[in-house]
Amino acid sequence: MTPPPPGCASLGAQHARVPGPLARSRLPLRLLLLLWTAAATQGHPKNGPRISAVWKGRAGQDWVDFGLAEPHTVLFHEPGSSSVWVGGRGKVYLFDFPEGKNASVRTDCENYITLLERQGEGLLICGTNARRPSCWSLVNGTVESLGERRGYAPFSPDENSLVLFDGDEVYSTIRKQEYNGKIPRFRRIQGEIELYTSDTVMQNPQFIKATIVHQDQAYDDKIYYFFREDNPDKNPEAPLNVSRVAQLCRGDQGGESSLSVSKWNTFLKAMLVCSDVASNKNFNRLQDVFLLPDPNGQWRDTRVYGVFSNPWNYSAVCVYSLGDIDKVFRTSSLKGYHTSLPNPRPGKCLPDRQPIPTETFQVADSHPEVAQRVEPMGPSKTPLFHSKYHYQKVVVHRMQASRGETFHVLYLTTDRGVIHKVVESEEGERSLVFNIMEIQPFHHPATIQAMSLDTERRKLYVSSQWEVSQVPLDLCEVYGGGCHGCLMARDPYCGWDQGRCVSIYSSQGPVLQSINPEEPHTECPNPKPDKAPLQKVSLARNSRYYLSCPMESRHATYSWRHEENVEQSCEPGHQSPNCILFIENLTARQYGHYRCEAQEGSYFREAQHWELLPEDGATAEHLLGCARALATSLWLGVLPTLALGLLVH
Repeated sequence: MTPPPPGCASLGAQHARVPGPLARSRLPLRLLLLLWTAAATQGHPKNGPRISAVWKGRAGQDWVDFGLAEPHTVLFHEPGSSSVWVGGRGKVYLFDFPEGKNASVRTDCENYITLLERQGEGLLICGTNARRPSCWSLVNGTVESLGERRGYAPFSPDENSLVLFDGDEVYSTIRKQEYNGKIPRFRRIQGEIELYTSDTVMQNPQFIKATIVHQDQAYDDKIYYFFREDNPDKNPEAPLNVSRVAQLCRGDQGGESSLSVSKWNTFLKAMLVCSDVASNKNFNRLQDVFLLPDPNGQWRDTRVYGVFSNPWNYSAVCVYSLGDIDKVFRTSSLKGYHTSLPNPRPGKCLPDRQPIPTETFQVADSHPEVAQRVEPMGPSKTPLFHSKYHYQKVVVHRMQASRGETFHVLYLTTDRGVIHKVVESEEGERSLVFNIMEIQPFHHPATIQAMSLDTERRKLYVSSQWEVSQVPLDLCEVYGGGCHGCLMARDPYCGWDQGRCVSIYSSQGPVLQSINPEEPHTECPNPKPDKAPLQKVSLARNSRYYLSCPMESRHATYSWRHEENVEQSCEPGHQSPNCILFIENLTARQYGHYRCEAQEGSYFREAQHWELLPEDGATAEHLLGCARALATSLWLGVLPTLALGLLVH
């Protein structure tokens, strides 16, 4: 029998071979046990990530530190490129990850870069420039000043701003005067005639995303932009914000009268609905939008993923189609307008650059909202999923697994600076959703300021105030547990091949995959996973001890079993990363075999196996000394953490 190694095991150690004794005081122990049991009942397990992973990468090749805090960053990455541009304060960084090469271009110190955009052979750089918004052109490492450019950059980096480029045309939501024109507008600032939205059609809007959709006829091309605004319904029970989508005809030439000649004459807006009637949950605050084009080029089948939140910062993801949005604008009546609509109807695009008749403009300008609301796709018209997490940004990757099935993989950032990887699959008319993992992309945990998806290189680029990181979409090496653990991950990027969990993109042939949400592990050649190796330890009688079992899957129930009796059970949503079994007073009956067993649906595995053996007096004295040291750290360290967790929840 091997004696226990010197020293004391720490509470969080996943591979500690000697469980540490606890303090002799009964009050702290009983209180700690009470808090631990209560913590195990908290949380919302099934819509949360199954596992957590930290992306470490290689310094210089996968992540780069700025060297100083950058409170505002903007990120620019071209698909297929190995480099990324990041705009900071008075500086633009260039990081080439495979080469590990960095470069930077300086501008004025009080210049917060807010816009990076490819323009010809160079890069367009725009920033606040000490409240004199200006732009520069960067070509072959040489910076040329373009002077003041109102509308391309805000006066302050904190201002809500949106700039959209389409060929030679530029659209912007940025005000041109710092102290005048405080009402936000959507403008065409470069191209044909300059146009702006009427001051009465939006109430304190916060712009989220804008896009141009090329439709069947060129004159019918649309600009759609997504925003949230103050709710005109001032009922105390009504939500403060309303989420919207607005449409404009790209070929809008303004109106015929002096009041409409410089305004968008085709503006209409509609409410975006994201609510779950069954649970009576409404999500009214739009946070981010991502448009996923149809692979066959059908613009009506473009999917619009919207991230919404509610006053309690819970989130939902709703999915719409551009075809449904277009139909609402083409067919709906106008809210509050009860007479027949003029011809052409408001919002209709006219061919041959015809101006919109004054009557049509006046009706649309006084009644800009359509009566019909835009509802999510699917027969139930409900969110794709909702969650207790506060999501802020989203990107979506359409990919094909090894057998040709199509999946949509969502990457959602949270307010805690982590990324959730969620897979969406279709089963008939239903969408099945599974939260695969939580990814920590940074070495210094911080809020994610910008995120960009490169589907060609299968990388995710994220930036914070401290660093920029490129994260692989196929993080297959994080899945342990052999074939069963690999398939239970339900990751469409990963499969089992030649004794390893590998990326489908790196494997030479087909790999074993099963994205079945119920029992993917049954596809493995071996019917049962390997048992945990037996670990033995000798311990003194009448002492207090603990056994720690890492909870690798947040969707599983972990149980400590002594012989045939379950001594401790940790349900999904348990607040600690470990399932702890406290043995308050080790008696002769409590020696023997202890197994930590994980149950996840029909998937069962033995995570740990310990045998506790009686020890002689000399070793007992050694362990008692360890107990006193451990008691202090356990009481001062673990208990406040658990108490804080209970207060938060």
